[in-house]
Amino acid sequence: MTPAPEPGPRWLTEAEQDAWYAWRRMFPLVNAEIARDLNQDSGLSEADYDVLSVLGSTDGHRMRISALAELMRWSRSRLSHQLTRMEQRGVVRREEVASDGRGAEVVLTESGVTMITEAAPLHVESVRRHLLDALTPDQLRTLAEVGEVLRERLGARRKT
Repeated sequence: MTPAPEPGPRWLTEAEQDAWYAWRRMFPLVNAEIARDLNQDSGLSEADYDVLSVLGSTDGHRMRISALAELMRWSRSRLSHQLTRMEQRGVVRREEVASDGRGAEVVLTESGVTMITEAAPLHVESVRRHLLDALTPDQLRTLAEVGEVLRERLGARRKT
């Protein structure tokens, strides 16, 4: 019979600590560079780009607000505030769902479609410059595999 594990914290091994510290140092550095470029290149915040890119990849450039909040793993309140700011700039609009009258959808305006169409190539170039081009093909595969394992474990949907 195997003895029960000792109660208390499971301290990190040296390899685990190296991985944790690498993540803690890498993610904010890379993310800050990409966010800075995004703002300088297109005037968009990360939140703006996240909403625009999700809507830009859907049929009709629209999605139920509740589904968008769930997909992005944002609270309804956070998304509502973000959408209000974006509505004020004319890049999205909210519409009632005609078929059931209970829900609302967010829709990209023509200006929003133009904005994401112009921002996306510059954003992709920034992602390449600050992340992808620094890694070997094997490292990219490993990064993708790790990301998928964590996404699945956390129950996040991959696509719309």
